[in-house]
Amino acid sequence: MSKKLLIVEDDPGLQSQLRWCFDDFQVLLAEDEDTALRQIREHHPQVVTLDLGLPPDAGGVSVGFIILEKIISFDASIKVIVVTGQEDRENALKAVGMGAYDFFNKPVDAKILSLVVDRAYQLHEIEQENKALVQKQASSPLSGIITSSPGMLRICGMVEKIAPSDLSVLVLGESGTGKEVIARAIHELSLHSKGKFVAINCAAIPANLLESELFGHEKGSFTGATSQKMGKVEVANQGTLFLDEIGDMPMDLQSKVLRFLQERVIERVGGVKEIPIETRVICATHQPLKEMIAKKTFREDLYFRISDINIELPPLRDRDDDILLLAQVFLDRYVKQQGKAIKGFSQSAENALLNYDCRGNIRELEKIIRRSVIMVEGPYVQIEDLYLDGRKPGSGHVLEAEAVSLTLNSARNYAEKRAIRKALLEVDGNISKAAKLLDVSRPTLYALIERLQIEVAAAID
Repeated sequence: MSKKLLIVEDDPGLQSQLRWCFDDFQVLLAEDEDTALRQIREHHPQVVTLDLGLPPDAGGVSVGFIILEKIISFDASIKVIVVTGQEDRENALKAVGMGAYDFFNKPVDAKILSLVVDRAYQLHEIEQENKALVQKQASSPLSGIITSSPGMLRICGMVEKIAPSDLSVLVLGESGTGKEVIARAIHELSLHSKGKFVAINCAAIPANLLESELFGHEKGSFTGATSQKMGKVEVANQGTLFLDEIGDMPMDLQSKVLRFLQERVIERVGGVKEIPIETRVICATHQPLKEMIAKKTFREDLYFRISDINIELPPLRDRDDDILLLAQVFLDRYVKQQGKAIKGFSQSAENALLNYDCRGNIRELEKIIRRSVIMVEGPYVQIEDLYLDGRKPGSGHVLEAEAVSLTLNSARNYAEKRAIRKALLEVDGNISKAAKLLDVSRPTLYALIERLQIEVAAAID
């Protein structure tokens, strides 16, 4: 896509002056609302300069605000730079609050405006690259798994290999790391995919009810058993049974689960009839099972029965490549639900997310983003909208336009660092091959690696 700039200005002299300031852009012109909106629909410019004072209200700002609102509604990714009078800071701030990228005062300094337009275009390209990456990862062959981190990509490859087999799988990881998502991916790629996926959280059900939930019960088998009931194991017949938090299962019930796994039959509570079951069983826990075995709180024979293959999911704090990727996925999801015109995260908000110790992992991150979408008032999620560590919004706000201008270098560094890491991964850390992929010289790549403090060994880990 070529670089396109729309100049919305009713003064022919200023139109002509601005047109020749942007040699590397395809410059489009508009002098009123209808022409401006037609140019937007037909040409999709990345950047727009907009004079608020346009006919029929050339002495006011009403037409400019109407055009701004319609541009943002049509495509919130367009960077609109509002051009105002020298003393009209109040309307400039209002425009930025409505979603404009930045503002610029008359009389126009062509060189400075050219710099602002270039930065707006660069930011637009970075945001589009991030969105393209999100869309690519969101269409992952493993349903529900969104990642670009090397460790998680290796796990995805492992899932694809083991899913069609009959190996028992134990998924390990902290709460919120996506253990059930992995289990569902295994199910969907397995020979049992046409059957049901049935999940039960062993930690969420009282111990005295868990056996009945698993194996079902006959009418009258205990107080309150007023009818016969199928258990989760029986419901999962010909499908997949997911025993989440199996480390919290009581010892006496562990022996009954072991018998089921060995003999593939169950008896309902209060029943005498053996019911054959053909189901794949996947287990998960955040508990240290080997330590529990040593303390005699988890059966060693059950551990070996459920763990032909162990998949250990890394915590989100060890998946730097995925934090902003997942945050953007959740943002897009909840922005659509709430019907808001939020463009993305401010640089300070991104930095805060990257540095936040997200103990609840992906589940907590989703909660943070969902809450921020409800709380945010401007076009970008600010650090105070995230409410990290119980922080409350402060009284002062930095204009997003000013913040982006000050931190664009940080955004560029982040994009460069990610591109270099991915290139190094592609070529197993070979600097010469990575330089060719990136279309730079070896000395330039070495200089970038040093400046961005990229650990080559870590990049290929």
